[in-house]
Amino acid sequence: MYIGGISYNYTIPVSNVDRVTPINTDNTIDSASKVKPATECKTCENRKYVDGSNEADVSFKTPGVIKPEEAYAKVSAHERQHVSNAIAKGSKPGAKLISASVALKMSVCPECGRTYVAGGTTTTTISYSTSNPYDKNADEAFGNMLIGNNIDERV
Repeated sequence: MYIGGISYNYTIPVSNVDRVTPINTDNTIDSASKVKPATECKTCENRKYVDGSNEADVSFKTPGVIKPEEAYAKVSAHERQHVSNAIAKGSKPGAKLISASVALKMSVCPECGRTYVAGGTTTTTISYSTSNPYDKNADEAFGNMLIGNNIDERV
């Protein structure tokens, strides 16, 4: 039995969370550190996402800009594409999907302080059973070779 793990990593940024406004010690808003509106932030406006996996049928194969407020939904949908591919591979004869997990990475924009989804990782494990008679013979021969290699002589 062969167990293969596939991991897809790529960078993709997002946020529906508002920035934190600094306050003074007397609980008044710090007007000196006023946060710029998201439309003025060039970093968020120009942030590009690209998929680094070897799967040709998923989105983000060419770098593209995603608005920070749309990134969570688009990155999640992209990761679901990887999971769907793993389910399809795991449902083929001789294969079984053991696990599929998704992790989204968050980050903070250094220019405007906005939080966003900075990427995602899908990790899958698929077990493949072989029906190749040569593989079965090789496994049997290897097993026979190991018999008697470890002997405990204490009685």
